[in-house]
Amino acid sequence: MASPLYQSIELLSREKGIEPEIVVGAVEEAIALATRKYYKTQENMRGELNKETGEITAYVYKTVVADEEQIEDPVNQITLAEANELAPGVEVGSEIRMYKDTSPLGRIAAQLAKQVIFQKVREAERDTVFQEYAHREKEVLNATVKRIEGQDVIFDLGKAEARCPKREQSRLESFTVGERVRVVLIKVDRAAKGPQVIVSRAAPELVSNLFQSEVPEIYDSTVVIRAIAREAGERTKIAVMSRDKDVDPVGACVGMKGMRVQSIIRELRGEKIDIIEFSEEITTFAEKALQPAKVSRVSITDLTDKQLEVIVDDTQLSLAIGKKGQNVRLAAKLLGWKIDIKSEEEKRQEVEQQMQAMSGGPTTPIEQVTELGEGIIQKLVAAGITTVEGLADMTPEELEEIPGIGEKTLEKISVAVRHYFGHFEEGEEAPASAEHREGESTTEHVAHSEPGEAEIATPEAAEATAEAEEENAEDVLQEAESVEAAESDSEESASALEEAVENAPEASEDESEA
Repeated sequence: MASPLYQSIELLSREKGIEPEIVVGAVEEAIALATRKYYKTQENMRGELNKETGEITAYVYKTVVADEEQIEDPVNQITLAEANELAPGVEVGSEIRMYKDTSPLGRIAAQLAKQVIFQKVREAERDTVFQEYAHREKEVLNATVKRIEGQDVIFDLGKAEARCPKREQSRLESFTVGERVRVVLIKVDRAAKGPQVIVSRAAPELVSNLFQSEVPEIYDSTVVIRAIAREAGERTKIAVMSRDKDVDPVGACVGMKGMRVQSIIRELRGEKIDIIEFSEEITTFAEKALQPAKVSRVSITDLTDKQLEVIVDDTQLSLAIGKKGQNVRLAAKLLGWKIDIKSEEEKRQEVEQQMQAMSGGPTTPIEQVTELGEGIIQKLVAAGITTVEGLADMTPEELEEIPGIGEKTLEKISVAVRHYFGHFEEGEEAPASAEHREGESTTEHVAHSEPGEAEIATPEAAEATAEAEEENAEDVLQEAESVEAAESDSEESASALEEAVENAPEASEDESEA
């Protein structure tokens, strides 16, 4: 029958989940250490526990050598002759024991032994926990909230305690002692002072486990979860696909009237969940991943580095990016690709710049149009218009959309740009932007200007324009420009212009004769 001491050791072993032999070894080592300290010796010493009687003894052991010449450690070695005097019949290489009296050890030695026992038991317990949980990373475990230490939550896993640090918690969650929750085992840290099992409530595996519990089609692998991207407490995107063409993967996860997904949302304390149908085609998958935004088109810009360019309507840009970039960030994490998202307007400007660069197109800083004034120039630069060419290409409607640009300012901009280009057409050296196309003569070039301000090469057209009324002059100018674009010879241009003047409505006699 085991002694009461050994029965207590067995009880402690069951509570700590360790083997009784480990506790017995700790007790024996503690007694040996306390005895050696009491006798102030450096001799090798061991302790021994009798399981039946509960008696603990300590003894010094020495190794037997043949003679004094072979003694290397006088404290822990003994000659054969001396050993035979203590225990006849010993042989070289064997050990001889010399028991020490442990009765006078006293309270200090007992305290020392107690500390050693506790330390050994803790080490054994930590080794047992490590062996139990080290191979279970990413596994979802049932846990009970045991206590809250600062920002960390301590969970009871049954066989061990686990710590959930602040970074692994959802911002929407708060816990009470005794509450039962599911946690994901992240790692086992043997160097930690407190609980060495680290768990998480923010890991994507938690969402996957909840879907397996709530959706039978996922549990039996009819529907497969292909990817999960999660920002705990904010939003989760989950991509699913069906192995059965008759089963809708998104519908199966949502459930009747959304009951299945709502159950998961309640478990996650209100975290938003986007369920997306997985597609092997990356561009199609990207369009679905950026929901609820509507995507105009997706193109692969770099297959090696996995980069996508996504174009959305101007009104959808903020929705596609999401709050603080969350939507596009989760979509990129879900796809495993880098996403460069642009609006239609941004893409158009980029294409224009690329075309201009490819064609060697000239650019003139808008500041050179001094007639605009500093105020207007600042407004245009703020709207991204930095060149005269870019300003000239814009329609009045586009200019009116710029803050601070009204009808009067629009008219001023139009006049300033025409004057700027017309100034160079009168004979001064034009900037690169005003160069004539190859093959055009100076007499054929007509500047874009207001009615009455165009310079026409033929004298007949100039006389007709000078005498015409304002409304008829516009028609004349339009006809003259069409004639100049179609005819290269100046005499034919004049004839066409005369004919246009004669046909103009309500023209004066002088005009028709011209």
